[in-house]
Amino acid sequence: MFKSHPKGLITAALSNMGERFGYYIMNAVLLLFLCSKFGLSDGVSGAIYSVFYCSIYILSLVGGIIADRTQNYKGTIQKGLIVMALGYVLLAIPITASSTNTTWLLPFTCLALAFIAFGNGLFKGNLQAIVGQMYDNFEAEAAKKGPEELKVAKSKRDSGFQIFYVFINIGGLIAPFVAPLLRQWWLKTNGFIYNSSLPELCHKVINGNIGDQMTKYQELSTAATINGTTFEPSAYLEVFNQGVHFSFIASVAAMIISLVIFLYNKKTFPTPAKKASTETISYTQEEKQAMAKEIKQRLYALFAVLGVAVFFWFSFHQNGQSLSVFARDFVKTDAIAPEIWQAVNPFFVIALTPIIMAIFGSMAKKGKDISTPRKIAIGMAIAGCAYLFLTIFSYIQGYPSGETFKAMDVTTSEGMKAGWWVLIVTYFFLTVAELFISPLGLSFVSKVAPKHLLGLCQGLWLGATAVGNLLIWLGPVMYNAWPIQYCWLVFLVVCFISMGIMLSMVKWLERVTK
Repeated sequence: MFKSHPKGLITAALSNMGERFGYYIMNAVLLLFLCSKFGLSDGVSGAIYSVFYCSIYILSLVGGIIADRTQNYKGTIQKGLIVMALGYVLLAIPITASSTNTTWLLPFTCLALAFIAFGNGLFKGNLQAIVGQMYDNFEAEAAKKGPEELKVAKSKRDSGFQIFYVFINIGGLIAPFVAPLLRQWWLKTNGFIYNSSLPELCHKVINGNIGDQMTKYQELSTAATINGTTFEPSAYLEVFNQGVHFSFIASVAAMIISLVIFLYNKKTFPTPAKKASTETISYTQEEKQAMAKEIKQRLYALFAVLGVAVFFWFSFHQNGQSLSVFARDFVKTDAIAPEIWQAVNPFFVIALTPIIMAIFGSMAKKGKDISTPRKIAIGMAIAGCAYLFLTIFSYIQGYPSGETFKAMDVTTSEGMKAGWWVLIVTYFFLTVAELFISPLGLSFVSKVAPKHLLGLCQGLWLGATAVGNLLIWLGPVMYNAWPIQYCWLVFLVVCFISMGIMLSMVKWLERVTK
């Protein structure tokens, strides 16, 4: 698997794996943590989550510009790891939220998230640029040996980035287990048992608006104590959230490990080359018009695909939004905490990537290669299948809105909860869709982008991801406002409309990319 690849690939991947470990802890816990710590609604927590994840991709553009202008890619990456570590250190401070400190503690938490987003922006794209330079140098050395060696070297680039991508998801596979395990250990140490419904009810008791849910609170709080511990809502919230704070210490450790690996191997990593100065060439007016027309066609094609990408990320990144609160509310979590389900996606990425690669390779050998635009359209259809399944399942189960469900008595709500297999099926479809769209979208951008606008166009892809992330807060809002099958139906319609639009443009997009 690693044979005949640049020597720095594995160490770069390990540097990235540590960073991704911290990132995926955040992805698993952020929305639920904001709800449990501050008593925020799913909608408000979702809005903070959306802005945070949008910022990561927007600030990747800033990080790229800084590295390009200073030509100090390694220094920018190093600073990014340090800034991220600082953000996680701030989050790891176990300050209990109360009515007297929320006015400054919530902005303090948002400041910590801003550090993480900015550090990620400094780190994210620039390490990928270094990996790209590894393969540029690898191919340049192979070219000196002859055309056959060059051909072999060029064939290694895609698989190299796939290896890099797999290491990202190894970190993502492990990370979601950290916060629940630490939280449950800390709860047990203090005489409590985990229950995903209790934090919201505790906040309602403290704020005096528990209403007709008092019976449910009393039943759950009684069942959540061990060793004769007296249940107090403020004490339970404090211990519950301290356990999550401890998981951010694990994120700090992951950042430090990534930084140590990067610094140890810093001298062996290449520095992306400066853009070579171009020779001035004169063109006729007709040639200029033809080139301008071609560039316009390419940019039109790019923006068409970016529009589809926005709606894919809007639907896919519900894994940290409406799908997280669905796991919390509607899925039996007595054995498996809702955050742990975030590990299903990276597991499927690791398991399915070789299969998808083999299928594409086999079809290409038979002369039945599927174009990148058509693959993206298929990916949107597969994402739609995930929400089609959830829509049908939720309709059959007769699920109400999230808010209505949480207000039900314990016996009724527990009897309606779904088994774990529902999330497995959902994440299977979403992961296959991701493998059809995310890496292939980057490939499409590299094909269609005018050579002198390649960096800008790659930045636009990140921008489309950012816009999609900015919209994901709508998921929890719909989830709590309507019977949840209508929430899933919205994502289903979005996916299938995007697929239809993509299929209608396939022949044009295929012509543009030739």
